Amino acid sequence: MLLIQLRWLAVFGQVATILFVHLWFDIELPLFPMGVVLAFLVALNMVSLLRHRSSEDVTNSELLLELLLDVGALTVQLYLSGGATNPFISLYLLQVTLGAVLLDAWSVWALVVVASGAFVWLTMSYRPLGLPPASVEAGLFSLHIQGMFVCFVLSAALLVVFVTRVQRNLKARDTHLAELRQRSAEEDHVVRLGLLASGAAHELGTPLSTLSVILSDWQRMPAFERDPEIAGELAEMQGQLERCKAIVSGILMSSGDARGEGTMLTTMATFLEDVVEEWRESRSPAVLDFINLVTPDEPIVSDTALKQVIFNVLDNALEASPRWVGVAASRHDGEITIAVTDAGPGFAPGMLDEFGKPYRSTKQRPGGGLGLFLVVNVIRKLGGRVGAENRTDGGASVTLSLPVAALALGEQDGR
Repeated sequence: MLLIQLRWLAVFGQVATILFVHLWFDIELPLFPMGVVLAFLVALNMVSLLRHRSSEDVTNSELLLELLLDVGALTVQLYLSGGATNPFISLYLLQVTLGAVLLDAWSVWALVVVASGAFVWLTMSYRPLGLPPASVEAGLFSLHIQGMFVCFVLSAALLVVFVTRVQRNLKARDTHLAELRQRSAEEDHVVRLGLLASGAAHELGTPLSTLSVILSDWQRMPAFERDPEIAGELAEMQGQLERCKAIVSGILMSSGDARGEGTMLTTMATFLEDVVEEWRESRSPAVLDFINLVTPDEPIVSDTALKQVIFNVLDNALEASPRWVGVAASRHDGEITIAVTDAGPGFAPGMLDEFGKPYRSTKQRPGGGLGLFLVVNVIRKLGGRVGAENRTDGGASVTLSLPVAALALGEQDGR
């Protein structure tokens, strides 16, 4: 794309130079043949533009061919306007500079050989310029200096544009590489957390099963059955134990150890209603306002990771605002948006700047901030984004935005 843009500048620069020399210096030029060369460059740029749009990847051979055609076009223009005596002969250096940046080493040397051969050929074969009598009387040296100045201005302008664009591309590349390194480090952190959680879940499975068997035996013992208070406490213990086993099973399912178990077909609206209702029953918030405006609905496979993400955001909101939590889900332009709001103190300015980074939390306890870190990474894996802001009327709002395509039934099946 850079070569295409520079070629457009070169075409406009040649048009301006030809008109300037023809009208200002009153030098007769073969305008028609030179116009044909310009038309060829325009056609070459159009073909290159179509090639660029069809595929971002351009081979070294293609770039070399295009630069050789540029050198050929410049050689024809110089042949028609004085050959090596034309001060614009130094434009070959611009072509070589482009090649040094865009091509492999062997291709650059091939370009240097071709440009040097064209220079030598133009010293022996060219069309002499038709100079006006006034220019001849003023001296060819003065006219040559003026031509060199015009060539210098044109070359300097093209080089500034070229180098500036290269620097911009290098900065963009460095920024992209830095983002990739940061994302790789974060994903590595997530993998370690996942392995830790999966290992802990495996280790907890056996003692939980043992406790479940013991409690079942106690519930059937006559001494405990006759005491309603003890029987009720045992039932409560059994219920909490089953909840722990369900959490462990969910961790194993998320890590892939129980793949295919517990998944079911549902719709996005139903999935959100079930998740919010389950969270309401397990956390018992004072007030939970839930608005579900996901229409039209979309068939999906229930995603345990997404469920845990929503739970994490709701848990943070409840911790900041025990009296009220609000949830609003909607669909706009192929995107599902889930906004969780609270009436708490809001985020500190520093927290908003580092939202989603591990161990960035106002909670003074080990591991604080990992919940939001996992939320951001899971949503990003699904192709979405997470936003956080403080509300003007108090409290904070965390918004999860997910593309419908990432949650649709067909996309899930193709993973």
